Amino acid sequence: MLSRLRRCRAITALLAVSILFVSVQPAVNAAIVSTSDMVVTEQSRIDRDYLLGSLEREEVQTALISQGVDLEMAKQRVASMTDEEVRALNQKIDEMPAGSGVVGAVVLIFLVLLITDIAGLTDVFPFVKKN
Repeated sequence: MLSRLRRCRAITALLAVSILFVSVQPAVNAAIVSTSDMVVTEQSRIDRDYLLGSLEREEVQTALISQGVDLEMAKQRVASMTDEEVRALNQKIDEMPAGSGVVGAVVLIFLVLLITDIAGLTDVFPFVKKN
């Protein structure tokens, strides 16, 4: 009789624990992604690829190197820019006259890197003194 009572208590405890584990389920959320969200995401990727592609051009690389900018650091900085910064930079490049597009792009990238260097976010230019 005593062993039967122990078995019943063991089974009851086992059932209680199993019900507890079954009732605790991870929350999984599946959401519908709207077309506008997909377009914004894709446009951000295209903008970033366009800007990184401009860094691959020989004349841009030559101009950046002549100003002491490390190409890999410039690519890393572009990769870490926000979508709004990338969009604004691409818009500035597109607004420039055709002949000054490359030079303007280099100057604009130089200024972005210089500002981030002054703010202490990067360490590209040795002539920027940090306090």
